[in-house]
Amino acid sequence: MQSNQALPNNHQLSQQIKKMGLDLGFQQVGITDTQLDSEHKHYNEWIKRNFHGEMSYMERNIDKRFHPDQLVPDTLSVICVRLDYYKNEGRWPIDLLNQSDLAYVSRYALGRDYHKLIRKRLQTFADQISTIVSDLGYRVFTDSAPVLEKALASKAGIGWQGKHSNVLNKSNGSWFFLGEIFTNLILEYDSAVGNHCGNCTSCIDVCPTKAIVAPYVVDARRCISYLTIEHKSAIPIEFREAIGNRIYGCDDCQLFCPWNRFAKLSEEADFNPRHGLDNTSLLDCFSWTPDEFDTKTMGSAIRRIGYQSWIRNIAIALGNADHNPHIIDTLKSAYAKHNDFIQEHIDWAINQQQNKATG
Repeated sequence: MQSNQALPNNHQLSQQIKKMGLDLGFQQVGITDTQLDSEHKHYNEWIKRNFHGEMSYMERNIDKRFHPDQLVPDTLSVICVRLDYYKNEGRWPIDLLNQSDLAYVSRYALGRDYHKLIRKRLQTFADQISTIVSDLGYRVFTDSAPVLEKALASKAGIGWQGKHSNVLNKSNGSWFFLGEIFTNLILEYDSAVGNHCGNCTSCIDVCPTKAIVAPYVVDARRCISYLTIEHKSAIPIEFREAIGNRIYGCDDCQLFCPWNRFAKLSEEADFNPRHGLDNTSLLDCFSWTPDEFDTKTMGSAIRRIGYQSWIRNIAIALGNADHNPHIIDTLKSAYAKHNDFIQEHIDWAINQQQNKATG
């Protein structure tokens, strides 16, 4: 895309753009430049320590991550947006975690897949900007491509990266998605906000697998979200009990973060929980056939892990549930229906249940 000359009043244009974004339903719009040099050391050390696990894509296109104008030529400004997703649910999430026979799904995945929703809305946002800027060049992103969206959001004043690495907003906590528009416009940039984590270590202390190995450093290989979503092979035995009843993702670092007492409920109907996944039993989820999985996860972020990982995760959770003879019977009856990969996790779960029965 071709570079624009500086517009006569980029303050006015920037404010106009922000209003457009808010009118479209985003809760916050911030604007930043493309300079991310300060992220080099932290990111490279994270990769060097193999904290990205099997996510090999994190090793690729590193220059493009640090230089948005290499990913999208002529990028001069990045428009960052925040979209809240937390919903009022049938059961308080912490209570759900304490009910071992119920399934816990990360709050962000209970409704419609955010990728499609935000990408479509960002496209509409860009289309509206193009009505007032005739030669607009742009590309939209949301958790896609080699984009350091947390770093960009922090620079744009959306919030600061907490010790759990998620972006925190002083007035709205962390239950939100991020999206970006890379553009050739020269706009007025927002200032980054200060870090307000202070001496708090709630997220570090509560992490079930101790994945936050130091403030602001997460070893993905230990993280339950990574293990249940990104990790495609057998889940390491050392982490299985700590997974508890979390069958897709983990929210503990957010649930216990003091700043989330300020979180606002989302008004997005598409983020409403589907198929009762905010309050359903492990046995019900385990009973899904491949066809039922495809049907019930249609339009959901859950679908991308596939049926095998879904059953693997639930088998582990059933092993962690309080002893129940019906769980053992169900696991045994399902054994022959699955391949060696799943059977290994079922064996572990049966053994866990039997150990609980004998005290």
